[in-house]
Amino acid sequence: MNRRRFLSSSAAALAAAPAVHAAPARKPNIVWLMGDDLGYSDIGCYGQKIIRTPEIDSLARDGTRFTDAYSGCTVCAPSRSVLMTGKHMGHTSVRSNPGGVPILDSDVTIAEVLKQAGYATGCFGKWGLGDIGTEGVPWKQGFDEYCGPLSQVHAHFYYPPYIYHNDKQLPLEGNLNGGRKTYSHDVIAAKALDFIRGAKDKPFFCYMPVTLPHWELLVPEDSMAPYRGKVQESGPFIDKSNHYARQDEQHAAYAGMVSRLDRDTGRVLSLLKELGKERDTIVFFTSDNGGAMRIRGNDYFQSYGPFRGFKQNFYEGGIRVPMLARWPGHVPAGQVSHFPWMFEDALPTLAGIAGARPPAGIDGMSVLPTLLGRKQKPHDFLYWELPRYIGKTGTFQQETPMQAVRMGDWKAVRPKPNGPLELYNLKTDIGETHDVAQDNPQVMARIEAFLKTARTEPRPQTEPPHDWWGPAKW
Repeated sequence: MNRRRFLSSSAAALAAAPAVHAAPARKPNIVWLMGDDLGYSDIGCYGQKIIRTPEIDSLARDGTRFTDAYSGCTVCAPSRSVLMTGKHMGHTSVRSNPGGVPILDSDVTIAEVLKQAGYATGCFGKWGLGDIGTEGVPWKQGFDEYCGPLSQVHAHFYYPPYIYHNDKQLPLEGNLNGGRKTYSHDVIAAKALDFIRGAKDKPFFCYMPVTLPHWELLVPEDSMAPYRGKVQESGPFIDKSNHYARQDEQHAAYAGMVSRLDRDTGRVLSLLKELGKERDTIVFFTSDNGGAMRIRGNDYFQSYGPFRGFKQNFYEGGIRVPMLARWPGHVPAGQVSHFPWMFEDALPTLAGIAGARPPAGIDGMSVLPTLLGRKQKPHDFLYWELPRYIGKTGTFQQETPMQAVRMGDWKAVRPKPNGPLELYNLKTDIGETHDVAQDNPQVMARIEAFLKTARTEPRPQTEPPHDWWGPAKW
């Protein structure tokens, strides 16, 4: 079902609903907090020993911690496309990661579903699903307010000369000619808090896909100071490009970035309590994909826990993410759930929370029963892929792409295009160290049969022009 048909059918359904004489209970507010390249074990409640994250950890204490939650993909934009559309990587609109490829005008997003259900909708952070001048910008995809960098390339830098506030450039004071006065994340976080304060007459959906702790390794001194001189700085630590600025103590900078993310998570939680909205709001916290520390050259913080891999591949370290949910009186407190779910499930789940109907034709299912502590049947299969993008043409290599499938405790990975599938039993081999494909032909036959139906060929995807290559260009 396309967006126009979905919106018109939803409006008709609301119009046909019987009159309600007693005032209905207000629908719950929804806050979706998402770090960028945050590793599974970069926060305390998932095993982090060095970086302090008390505010995020409080969500685990007061809500449910999910051990088997997954991102939509192993890189940023496709993962966000899965999140927004409820369609996995075999079907979602954006299956490449150059920076500004837009989702389609016909896509029905989480924001559109919730706006149709009476929600005020705001997005604050890195969008990555359409640059200025495309149909993919947030204000054309259901969001009443947006603040942040639209293009992922823009989002790589923390001291740009401007970000966007809706369709207008918002200048950031003191950032021209290499200046570092206004930290863009702080402006974005302040706008998110203002949005929550202003949402008085409607329930609200506040989506905060902030950039921390993504490349570049820069953070204000107040967040870096607790780690300066206190974490090891020896060993390889590779930033991939000279486009990026670096602080002198890069491990301390990374820890400070995670701590700043934790600080602003706490500011959101404190504001909800101050406004009396704590019990009427469900808060999620996650990461857009697996961590990037191993790409940078080491794993000093042990960001991946027991997992193999990292951002850009489909072993567990590239796609398994932290997932916390708190809703006092509804989501069980202090619980741990091993139920496997992923970003495609966000749209139908949030629709269920709002009492709304998700669009037809999506791949996700509502995990609201699991959130509420009830039993439900899991997916038969979870699916990921990452086709190789040809930037000059906006097309893809004609090949079997990198893929992954989870079926119960079985996990199949195709680590290279056109390569063979590997098979792991996550129950007995969480580190994916022993490929048992040849020993389990029946399992492989089921997975290979699923793969024949799992995907359609991706559409051509044109990257809009941008000029975001850092302070040297400003």
